[in-house]
Amino acid sequence: MPTLPSKTSFLHSDPSRFLLWANLGMSIIYFFVIAFLFPHGNEVLFWILIAGEVFHTWQALTYICTVWRLDHKPKRDDLFAPPVDVYITVCGEPVDIVEETALAAKAMDYPNHRVFLLNDGYVAKKDNWKDMEDMAVRIGVGCITRQTPGGAKAGNINNAMGVTDAPYIVIFDADHVPHDDFLARTMGYFVDERLAYVQTPQYYKNAYENAITLSAWEQQELFFGPICRGKNRFNSATMCGTNMVIRRQALDEVGGMCTESIAEDFVTGLFIHEKGWRSLYVPEVLAEGLAPEDFLSYTKQQFRWARGALDVIFRYNLLFRRGLSFIQKIQYMSSVSFFLSGVIVLMNAALPILFLFFGITPVRIDTMLLAIVFIPYIFTTIGLLSSTSNHRFSFRAVSFSMSSFWIHIQALWSALTGRKVTFSVTSKVGVQGNYVHLAAPHLIYIGLFVFGLFIALAREGVSSSVINNVAWAAFNIGVFMPYIFAAIPREAVSGFMMRHLYKIMFIPERTVNVASPVKLKVVSKGREGAVQRGT
Repeated sequence: MPTLPSKTSFLHSDPSRFLLWANLGMSIIYFFVIAFLFPHGNEVLFWILIAGEVFHTWQALTYICTVWRLDHKPKRDDLFAPPVDVYITVCGEPVDIVEETALAAKAMDYPNHRVFLLNDGYVAKKDNWKDMEDMAVRIGVGCITRQTPGGAKAGNINNAMGVTDAPYIVIFDADHVPHDDFLARTMGYFVDERLAYVQTPQYYKNAYENAITLSAWEQQELFFGPICRGKNRFNSATMCGTNMVIRRQALDEVGGMCTESIAEDFVTGLFIHEKGWRSLYVPEVLAEGLAPEDFLSYTKQQFRWARGALDVIFRYNLLFRRGLSFIQKIQYMSSVSFFLSGVIVLMNAALPILFLFFGITPVRIDTMLLAIVFIPYIFTTIGLLSSTSNHRFSFRAVSFSMSSFWIHIQALWSALTGRKVTFSVTSKVGVQGNYVHLAAPHLIYIGLFVFGLFIALAREGVSSSVINNVAWAAFNIGVFMPYIFAAIPREAVSGFMMRHLYKIMFIPERTVNVASPVKLKVVSKGREGAVQRGT
């Protein structure tokens, strides 16, 4: 078996005060130079550039604020052991995956807990819904099969709340297998009578399975590492939908899980904070789940997260809601505004292309002055991310985050137009297929760059402006390449150079001692095939 990704490294970091101050200063200086020291070029492009720089500065400042201190220490009483109902949400996942989770939940070292499968397979018309009931009987856990649809996962949880009665509820997704000490390590914090929920990390045990799982995990490391740890200081822990414990009283007070959003967990956490309850993120891996194993599942998951988060801005009017403190509003806005970055990435990527085609620029740049400011700005930014993430920050994570811009733009348009989006469960088995169409915007960008380069060279030759904008566009293409490669089937990557590039980008350098490689069994499904692990 491949070595598992570290369960501790991403949770331990000691941010450098020097880098925090340096990046804070350079972010402000860089914005000032761009906004005020260079003569304007095209006015429309100038204000597009400034909008992008305002957004980047906002992201930098809120990140620095969040990770400034990571030493929050709440009180805990390990003898506190009230009754707990454990919910495992199920909607057509493979029976063996659900059974593994249920058995682990049943075996948790805790004196007073019951385990229930929340079986939504019947209302979702899944073929294996009855198999779930049979499995629950066989292993000795409860099974609540919903008969009336509505509210997706949130409705499933709310239905179970009506037929169970423990004062505390644990929620696991079907693939998130708890450690035996999950309850022992979380329940003691509820001696704080105003603590509503405890969230623990979503750890992907299959991170080294392939390019998609690895990139998905490396993105999670930054969020579940310094970001979630930092939010504790502001009572703004994000509710993430699995691997969490909730006080029933707090959930009842907000009418149960929010059924109006596909990000039911995030929005429910917001409502609970509005009521004055406290929250806590516990930086310990206490359950192990599965990352999306194919490109289609990854993009669907990203869209669901983006759309749900953007609803907080456009549907729930975050900044004007009562009950949240100012800093809680900033924390929530910082989280959801990440999904606006798709617009900013597209704007910034378009600027060099517009120059190549039309010779227009947002500012007339003194290259030396820009370099004097930009170089220390980018290096302090990279250094800060590396320091705060305990050196887990990776190019792959940046690539997938930036390259998801088109997903974020689609989610933004969906939120702005109020289009109804149904909740979809992330597939727990890989789906083979050619998903290059999902990287079409990135391939179009490369085509525009090549065509525009010829136009720019014909117009003014190898000028400094052409060199600067070619370098800018080439950087964007370099960032997009891992994402594009991930969309292409491995067998379609041909040629020595292309295969070598693929290896550099995706072979997990942290994988060692692969004793027995995982074999893949492909079950035909027309154009696509479900990939199952075998031995």
